[in-house]
Formats: sequence, C-alpha cells, structure tokens
Amino acid sequence: MTAEHSNGTALRVLLIDDERNIRKTMRTCLEMDGCRVWEAESEEAALVAVGREPIDLAFLDLRLGEGSGLELLPKLLAERPGLTVVMITAYASVDTAIEAIRRGARDYLPKPFTPAQLRLVVERLRERLTAERRVVELQEQLDEFAAPVDVATQSHKMRVVLDLIGRAAASDVTVLFRGESGVGKGVFARRLHASSARKEGPFVTVNCPTLSAELLASELFGHTRGAFTGAVREQEGRVEAANGGTLFLDEIGELSPALQAKLLRFLQDKEYERVGETRTRRADVRVLAATNRDLDADVKAGRFREDLLFRLNVVEIVVPPLRERAEDILPLAQHFLSHLARGARRATPELSESAKASLAAYAWPGNVRELRNALERALILWPSNVLEREAFPERIAGAVAQGPQIGGDVTLDDLEREHILRVLARTRTQEEAAEILGIDGSTLWRKRKKFEESNG
Repeated sequence: MTAEHSNGTALRVLLIDDERNIRKTMRTCLEMDGCRVWEAESEEAALVAVGREPIDLAFLDLRLGEGSGLELLPKLLAERPGLTVVMITAYASVDTAIEAIRRGARDYLPKPFTPAQLRLVVERLRERLTAERRVVELQEQLDEFAAPVDVATQSHKMRVVLDLIGRAAASDVTVLFRGESGVGKGVFARRLHASSARKEGPFVTVNCPTLSAELLASELFGHTRGAFTGAVREQEGRVEAANGGTLFLDEIGELSPALQAKLLRFLQDKEYERVGETRTRRADVRVLAATNRDLDADVKAGRFREDLLFRLNVVEIVVPPLRERAEDILPLAQHFLSHLARGARRATPELSESAKASLAAYAWPGNVRELRNALERALILWPSNVLEREAFPERIAGAVAQGPQIGGDVTLDDLEREHILRVLARTRTQEEAAEILGIDGSTLWRKRKKFEESNG
C-alpha cells in the first residue's frame, strides 16, 4: 500500500541531513512506500524547500554540520504550520528527545533505524491525516444540518435551479450538479433527496478528492479483512450504507480510471464487489454527483469516461456562482448572521450601509462558503453589534472602490493582485486560472496564499 495524503496525493517528505548516504538510503525506502521525496543538506536548503513545496513530513537530523536541528525546528514550523517533524540522530538522549518534542517535533527516531521504522512513521501520519479528514467531513456535515443555505431567492437563475430540483426529485434518475467550489452543490443535492420518494432513507456523502484510489474503492464498496494493509476487519462501504436512499458523490471528476469503470458498472447493473472479495452484491441506491471540473473537456482529454458522463448526466443542474446572483448576497448574509448569532447565544448583529455595499460589490470567488466564513469571522472579532465595512478582510472591505486601473497611480504588485483575483473569480479551478495566467499551479498557490495573508 502506498503512503497517501488525505487528499489522495502521495505524502510529500523532506529529508534534512548533511550525510548524503543517509539521505539516499532513506529516499529509496520512502519512495518504495509511495512517497514523494525532497532532500536538503543545510538549514537554508530546508527552509527553501518547505517554502516552495507543501511538505507533509520532515525528517530532521539533530546535527547539521555546524548547525543544530533543534534550532532549525521552530523555523520550519513557522514557515509551514502543521508540518510533521521527526528528529533523527545518532546521539539519542532523554534530554534531547524532550527538548525536540517541546519545540514542536512529533516524534524522535534514533540512528540506526530500519526501513520498518520509517514505514511505521509514514503509516502513523497517513492514519492521522485520514482521521483529521474525517473530522473535517463530520464538521461539514454538521454545518450543513445546522446552517442550511436559505433557498429563498430573488434570482431567476436560482429559481430555474430549484424548479429543476423539484422535477428531478419526482423520478429516480441520476443527477449531476455542476458549479464552482462553494456554491452549495451538496446542499442542493440534500434538498433533492429530501423532496424525493427516498427521503426516509439515508443520504450518504462521499468526498472523492479526499482519498487515494485504493482507499476510495474501499470507502465506496467496502472491503474484506486482509484486503490491504490496515484492513483488520470487514467493512461495509458507503454504497451499502446508502441502500434504500441516496448516494452523493462530491467532486466526481477526481475519480481514477479504475474507479470510473467500477462506478459505471454499478450505475448500469446496481452490482458491485467489496475490495478483496469475489461475491457480487446489489444495492438499491440513487446516485447524485457534483463537480467543479469541465468534464466535457476531461472526456476529450481522455481523463474521464464518456459513457460514465452520459450515465451521470441524465439530468444536469448548473448552480450559478454567487456573483451571478448578486441580489441574493445580502439576504444570504442576513440568514447566516441570524443562524450564527443563535449559535453564539447573542443578538443578531446588524450590517452597516458601508458593510452592505462591500458585501454586495465583492465578487465572492469562494461563493456561499466564503460568505458564511467571512460573516462568522466578523461576528467573532468585531466588538460592536453593528458590523462595519472594516469588520471584513480588506479584499472584501475594499470591494466598493474601483479596482486598480492600467496607467493609474498604482503599483505593479497591485495590478498583478487585481488581475489574478479576477481570473480566479471567473474560473472553475485553480488549474484553469493558472493556465490563463501563464504560470504554473504552485506559483499561483503561493501568490494566492500571499494575498490571503496580507488581507488577514
């Protein structure tokens, strides 16, 4: 079994050691376990690596030439909060172990260590990331129940969506929800289920990008004991759990080719096998799916099966971005404020006229999710019960003013920032935005992170 991050990509590991042979041996072992590996022989190289790549795990030698791993440790964590650091050393002692943990290391590995010990560290991290993913999923599910999006709308586009949901609910066909991240595709899928004949049955969600292909197959269809490393007992899948109800597959475009074939078979025949099992099972499940990708382009590029797209896309419902239904922004803001205030057991705050103007003018690239998060932040941090424009991050508070104009009294940095944010606001994915901008995805990720940090 390969070591996979909770978003389905290989774990990114940085080896920080001034001994080349040690790094070479560790790299070989970790790459055999499915990790992507970077090396650094000095403090400077290590800081550059964690600043450039989203590293998950760093093995840090206690002694780096004339330098100290203990001194480097807090610098690494300051550069990349949440980084898992494991100290390695041939000079193990209780005092240094305690000091390493005190400074933020998660574990301590004395030299010489075995490949099995390295694999154990990687496996523990994978399990922790999986557990953290499940916590996030559960919280998102609680948020959906506690604060559903108010579907009352003044937007013609949204009324078309609600009409389609009502008509699709009357049948048992597969429905594909399309739209940008954060528009509420999951909320509308749940509304469709609640309006259907299956409303008394379960509504089960699978977030496809959060798992590797192997783990997602198990998550969907279940597995037998011993089917793979860590499969210590039989486990039913989400398909079984959704029997008699609805299965919602979020971000369906991220499925691997092998899983696309298995899903197509299930959609056609309602039959499947658990991972590691030959017994064929059946389930009475209605499938709803959602994507923010251009699946038609993915079909042309060979990344997505055309026959699967036909099966999923019996009814297509396109949920418009928030910027295309600006008349709903302020009513949604009031809805979220009322809910959040009830949860905080306080009076519902008011929005000042300047705050309303900023909220209405902002493009909301994160859509409804971003709106809710911005209001929750303001509710927590703003001292008054009247939310002023300044209660929101600068990117929102400054939305009333015209953006920087070419040839005006603005810096090149401001022009670049405005252009990048506008492209991000009108594209479905960060990859699409990077292609339009002519830069690679990691460069766009760093620039976007910089903008967010500068805006609080």
